[in-house]
Amino acid sequence: MNVKKAVINVLKGIWAIIGIVAMYLLLSYLIPFIEIPAEITTEPKNVEIFILTNGVHTDLVVPVKNEIKDWSQEIPFENTVSKRTDFKYIAIGWGDKGFYLDTPTWADLKFSTAFKAAFWLSESAMHCTFYEKMTLGKDCKRILITENQYKNLIKFIENKFDRDAAGKVILIKTDAVYGKNDAFYDAKSSYSFLDTCNTWTNNGLKAAGQKAALWTPSDFGIFQHYE
Repeated sequence: MNVKKAVINVLKGIWAIIGIVAMYLLLSYLIPFIEIPAEITTEPKNVEIFILTNGVHTDLVVPVKNEIKDWSQEIPFENTVSKRTDFKYIAIGWGDKGFYLDTPTWADLKFSTAFKAAFWLSESAMHCTFYEKMTLGKDCKRILITENQYKNLIKFIENKFDRDAAGKVILIKTDAVYGKNDAFYDAKSSYSFLDTCNTWTNNGLKAAGQKAALWTPSDFGIFQHYE
């Protein structure tokens, strides 16, 4: 009788987990359709930014340098392998450090990495990539914003970097970079199934007063509003 009861309890637990996962997937699909509209402004929109996706992970792309902000002073070119200084744009994304550094391809994904990432158990990182140009397409959308909106976006991005006692961003010294023009930095907060890299990008768009999903863990939830 005890064995039977134990089996029933295990089955109930399994079905509960399946139910939770199913509900998460359903809400992850439905909630992103709820759009937060762009704020109405009469100020000139003269700052060019982009949203970029690799099919899973999204980045916010901003000018390396303009009258408002010179990102190369905070995120030095010299931290990249190429050390080139002629880039026009910098893509900035937030995500789980384990995914970034230990999972170059999906084939390299470990259960422990995925589990820690899903349940707030690992550290996070900022991934910064310099670009010479941006190519518009399904994976890259151009957005024009005002100077004040860009200032708000700058604050949003800056606040996610972890910093040393001198207030400088902290470079993660690793060979696990994706190319010759990127680098990783320590970040605040922990990644989770509720707060993903795409959630962060979506919140960045909200901070800049742009169209965004109410909430989204996926890149689809963002890009559907920019078709």
